[in-house]
Amino acid sequence: MLNAPGLMGRRAVGLLGVLGAVVALLLGGAGPAAAHATLQSTDPAQNAVLPAAPQSVTLTFSEAVSLSSDSVRVLDPSGRAVDAGNPAHADGRADTARVGLGSGLADGTYTVAWRAVSDDSHPIGGAFTFSIGAPSATTVSTTALQSAEADGLVAALYGTGRAVAYGGFALLAGAAGFVLLCWPAGAARRPVQRLLMSGWVALLVSTVAVLMLRGPYERGWGIGKAFDLSLVRTTLDERIGTALAARLLLLAAGGVFLSLLVGQLGQPAGRAAGTGGPAGSGTAAAQEDGDREEAELRELERRAAERPQRDARLGLGVAGLVLAVALSATWAGADHASVGIQVWLALPLGMLHLVAMALWLGGLAALLVGLREGIGAEAAGRFSTIAFGAVVVLAGTGLYQSWRGVGSWDALTGTDYGRLLLVKTGCVIAMLGAARMSRGWLARLRATPQEAAEVVPAALAVAAGGSVTADGRTARGESRESGRSGDAGGADSDDPVRRAQLARQRAARENADRDRGLTPARAGLRRSVLVEAAVAVAVLVATTLLTNAPPGRVAGEVEAGAANGTAPTAGAVGGASAPQTVPGRTLELKLPYDTKGRTPNAKGTATVTLNPAGTGSNEVHLALDGADGQPVEVPEVELAFTLPDRDLGPLTVPLTPEGTGRWTGTAQLPLSGNWVVSVLVRSSDIDQTTEIKQLKIG
Repeated sequence: MLNAPGLMGRRAVGLLGVLGAVVALLLGGAGPAAAHATLQSTDPAQNAVLPAAPQSVTLTFSEAVSLSSDSVRVLDPSGRAVDAGNPAHADGRADTARVGLGSGLADGTYTVAWRAVSDDSHPIGGAFTFSIGAPSATTVSTTALQSAEADGLVAALYGTGRAVAYGGFALLAGAAGFVLLCWPAGAARRPVQRLLMSGWVALLVSTVAVLMLRGPYERGWGIGKAFDLSLVRTTLDERIGTALAARLLLLAAGGVFLSLLVGQLGQPAGRAAGTGGPAGSGTAAAQEDGDREEAELRELERRAAERPQRDARLGLGVAGLVLAVALSATWAGADHASVGIQVWLALPLGMLHLVAMALWLGGLAALLVGLREGIGAEAAGRFSTIAFGAVVVLAGTGLYQSWRGVGSWDALTGTDYGRLLLVKTGCVIAMLGAARMSRGWLARLRATPQEAAEVVPAALAVAAGGSVTADGRTARGESRESGRSGDAGGADSDDPVRRAQLARQRAARENADRDRGLTPARAGLRRSVLVEAAVAVAVLVATTLLTNAPPGRVAGEVEAGAANGTAPTAGAVGGASAPQTVPGRTLELKLPYDTKGRTPNAKGTATVTLNPAGTGSNEVHLALDGADGQPVEVPEVELAFTLPDRDLGPLTVPLTPEGTGRWTGTAQLPLSGNWVVSVLVRSSDIDQTTEIKQLKIG
């Protein structure tokens, strides 16, 4: 057994090499980009009226996108597909998408529906229209456009898989860190081993599930397509597929790491030391016999025997750290941190944030199990110190991520990302409150040495050949009980009723050993830690939702782009309920605006009049009036309509001036639903704003 740590150390070195290669491979492909691609231009242009049918439709994005066989679809006025399918990048440029069109296209209005995957692995989509000859009414099939949205069941399962993956990583990394840094003896406890294995299995199963669901999630297909191996192969060619494949490889290394961790640290102390009995007991006996020289010799032998295990623990700690960092890279390398501003800083800080989260939240779960197993106050105190450091790291990296993702104070409350960030912050504050209570209970536990001592189950104490608690009272009591049981068992060994009674007594003693530490202070500490762990689940859910939501900085740019036709809009837009329109009647919407400028036209009201307020062609009038109610002239004004539920739009309305502060145009609204009207007003070279309002068509 003395050679086992050396062999384990060599395996750990090999494991470090594999992990380092995977991290280099994963991070090597992470380059700077703009978070969430946006549509910059189209050919034909939105709402363009062409004299003849084009041969193809080309879309240009702000960053590279991944395409599928139906990423770009072109539908004629009757809803029939007229594209050739299988879109590709134009001239090999990764930030474009081009699809050919059939010949003999009739005059009328055509709808282009598109869907792609941006460089940060998030699906994006939208639609626009163009006309051949002259605009016409269009009855684009609702079913055809629905396929641009993620299937409800697939989206739910995909989100659940991501949440379970975060939880599995926290359990795996946090529990392993807790064992290595705080409670090495915990590796011998079955509940701790089950916790470690649960984290590993949860992360493995969720990673496989996300890999299989990614293809249907991107394309809006049903759950049946999850088992399509061609989709899985396509996903593996994407950035997120590479990250998931790397995660599976790392989990294979993680399985080896867990076997070494439990196999080495999970041995009783006497066996790990390579001695036939407890050195401490021998030392005590030698001192009682007055042979101090022999006692010192035995102490030196004990320290020499324990040195290989200490070295093995150090090697496991280094390997575990590299493994945790590498696993965190499989998230950071394929999410918001890998794109946007300051990628060089966001990537390592994102990985550090995840590792600190795992140490805190996963360590809480391990501490909760440890308290049930009679962990000592010393080990709990070490975790308290580590948790404080993890919270400091989380606070620093979280502030940076918030600034990078939100971008403005308005986005903190005006976007889904900002609101989710506030929810997560509130949950973390609640956890800190519970942690403060836990520290109070821990101080009470430390105040009583007998309560603070670790409680070791009888089986482990006998296997190790040492005392059970610090003062030895449990070991002596167990010896007496064992003696009595052995005597009774020997006297009645042939009586089956007696044997069953003795078995029940032994089980009761083992349970008593486990629950011996449930004093009021220890029970109070368990309750407060349980509250922390419960709130930690909410933190993991909020984290998952944050990774799926576009950052507030990007959402603000998309919202502003809704008025000029350069950005797709997705999801519901908050605000007042949409007014119901009656087809054939005129609808009037008033949108107060304020560009924050100092010119007289900086503040006023935009009035949008829509007639007949139904599907198809609508006559639109736009009026801008200043704060005094008089028409005002502005350097730029733009009007657009978006149907978020169908990923349709923004559909920009070409405006024709009709005097000061007055414009007219024609809006093509092909579908019924909750539309969003957006008006961009620029009052000077630097002052502008975009106002939005909902209306219901049909």
